[in-house]
This record gives sequence, structure tokens and C-alpha cells, in this order.
Amino acid sequence: MLGSIALLFIVLWLFGLVTAISLGGFIHLLPVAALLTFVLHVIRSRREHA
Repeated sequence: MLGSIALLFIVLWLFGLVTAISLGGFIHLLPVAALLTFVLHVIRSRREHA
């Protein structure tokens, strides 16, 4: 679930860069949010397997 959210954020970020539709600095927060959700996913999946 978190992996697909991270992927969605990355796609939206790339779409914003390609189309030059930018909401100021907000568009650059999307890869940060994607990275955070991916890290949370990795941490949670390791806890379940441990």
C-alpha cells in the first residue's frame, strides 16, 4: 500500500516537472513524501518478518 502511494507521488512529481505546472515549492515536496512513505514501508515490513 505504501509502495503504491510512493509511486503515485513520484509520478505526480514527474508530471509536474514535465508539464511545467508547478505549485511553487509544493511540487518538490512530493519526492520527499514518496521517500518517507517508502522508508516507512521498509521499516514496517522488516518488523513483521522479525
